[in-house]
Amino acid sequence: MILTKAQYEEIAQCLVSVPPTRQSLRKLKQRFPSQSQATLLSIFSQEYQKHIKRTHAKHHTPEAIESYYQRYLNGVGKNGAAPVLLELANEVDYAPSLMARIILERFLQGREQTPPSKSVINNMLRDPSQIPDGVLANQVYQCIVNDCCYGPLVDCIKHAIGYEHEVLLRDLLLKKNLSFLDEDQLRAKGYDKTPDFILQVPVAVEGHIIHWIESKASFGDECSHHAYLHGQFWSYWNRFGPGLVIYWYGFIQELDCNRERGILLKACFPTDIVTLCHSTA
Repeated sequence: MILTKAQYEEIAQCLVSVPPTRQSLRKLKQRFPSQSQATLLSIFSQEYQKHIKRTHAKHHTPEAIESYYQRYLNGVGKNGAAPVLLELANEVDYAPSLMARIILERFLQGREQTPPSKSVINNMLRDPSQIPDGVLANQVYQCIVNDCCYGPLVDCIKHAIGYEHEVLLRDLLLKKNLSFLDEDQLRAKGYDKTPDFILQVPVAVEGHIIHWIESKASFGDECSHHAYLHGQFWSYWNRFGPGLVIYWYGFIQELDCNRERGILLKACFPTDIVTLCHSTA
C-alpha cells in the first residue's frame, strides 16, 4: 500500500491521542477501511514509538518512578486482581510493557538493595513466573499481553514476521529462477553489513538495474526510511551497487526519490523483472 504524504499524515494525526491498544487499532481500521490491517498496525506502532521516545525521560525521573510505584502498591493493596499497572500506564500515556519494567526494577531494587541487572529484568519480563511476587507477576503479565507496540511478546512477533517475509522473498526469487546469495552466505564470505539477498546476475526492474534486494516487513515512513538510508541502504549501494527495497506494508510515495541514484522502493515483489537476456523472468 503506497500512500501520499498527505494520506499518511491524516492517519498519523488520528493517532495523536489514542492509547496503544488493540481497541484503538480496530477504531483506526473503521476510520480507514481501505487500508490493510497490517499497514495500519505498522504505522500505529511506529508513530507510538516516536511518541514514547519524546516522552521517555519524564517517566524515568526518581520522582516519577517513586510516584508510580506507590500508586501501584496502593492499587494492588485494594484489589490485587485488578489491572492496576495496565490502567496506570494508560492513564499516564506510557507503554504498558515499559511501565511494567519500571515497577519491576523498583520492586527488585527495594528487595535486594541493589539495582537489578538488565538480563535479570529481561528474563522476568519474558517469563513473569520468575518474578518472586505473585501479584506483581500477574500485573506484569497483563501489561505484556495487552501491549501491541512494546515488550517481549511484540519483539517475538516482529522477529517472526520479518523472517516470514524473508522466506517469502527467497521463494519468489527461486520461483523466478534467479541466482542469489543470502545474508548468511554473505557473512560466511566475510561481509559484515549486507542486504538480505545479493543477485549473482543483476536484473532490471522498471528500467533500473538491481544488484541486491532488502526485505522490510514494515511501513516505510520518513523517520524509519531515512534511518535505513544512512544506516544500511547507502552502505549497500556503495559496496554492491544499485538495489531494491521492498516495504511489504507500504511506504510514503514521496520517499521513492532515489531511483536515479540507485535505490528503488516497492511495496511488493516486482512482476516485471527483466534478465540480461531481455526476457521477463
